[in-house]
Amino acid sequence: METFPDLGSLNDDELKDLIAQLTDEEMEISYQRRILHGKIDILRAELVNRLRKRHDGGEDVISGADVQKLTDILAGRVPADAE
Repeated sequence: METFPDLGSLNDDELKDLIAQLTDEEMEISYQRRILHGKIDILRAELVNRLRKRHDGGEDVISGADVQKLTDILAGRVPADAE
């Protein structure tokens, strides 16, 4: 991580350039975040569709084994083979 510059040592043009640079960086990060959120939304929608098809087909969406695994994780009991 870059250290923050000594602002008192920057002249006005350097300060303006730094503001522009950081603004551009923030815009790029924001764009990447929106792309990632879109991908996550697509993946979640696919998962919901698959679970809905399973449920409509008469399958259990969440099994007793799934509930037990979640219970163990939340209780801090991790099976030896999961470590």
